[in-house]
Amino acid sequence: MAAKLTKTERAYARKVKDAVQLLFFKHHRLPGVRGWELRKELGRDWRNVLDVLDKQIKPLDLRVTQAFDEPDIVEPTSAQLQDARYYITLRGTVDQKTAKTIGWRIDDIAGLAVSVAYLISKQGKAPRVDVERVLQEKLPGWRVKLNLDRYIQQGYLGADEQGVMYLDWRSRAEIDNKKLVDLVVGFGKKNREA
Repeated sequence: MAAKLTKTERAYARKVKDAVQLLFFKHHRLPGVRGWELRKELGRDWRNVLDVLDKQIKPLDLRVTQAFDEPDIVEPTSAQLQDARYYITLRGTVDQKTAKTIGWRIDDIAGLAVSVAYLISKQGKAPRVDVERVLQEKLPGWRVKLNLDRYIQQGYLGADEQGVMYLDWRSRAEIDNKKLVDLVVGFGKKNREA
């Protein structure tokens, strides 16, 4: 027989359920919600609710991810936490078989990896024409602009008015830069040795 939950435990269970519904679904073409939306729906203890949810989804290899618009935030203020975007991401990695089912073609994922790796090699910023030139070596020309626009729209890359591209909030939150660079360097070594 299951133990009876206290009033506080029932309230947290309801809040965790509400948090799941907010975080798992796209809002306005982007995943997750802002911190202020979570506070509005879940109450003042919204960050504790996210901690509980994160612990509950850990066995599923998922985590609650927090992404700031500004890249250099180390000690966020309360206002920055409320302005951050929160959503669910994988804790680990996706194998190639599973990657085919997430709605992206393998060459689209490769194009994103090349774009991110190139921007990392340029300290996070480069002119769009340079990124396009690098991608044209890997993808058909007609897909390059289409893919870059998609990466921008989904928050992986950003571009300013001068045409300079940079790593945007989603790349900073979802991509392990060190692991990506190690993979690219390792792949380059294998090709040179072959």
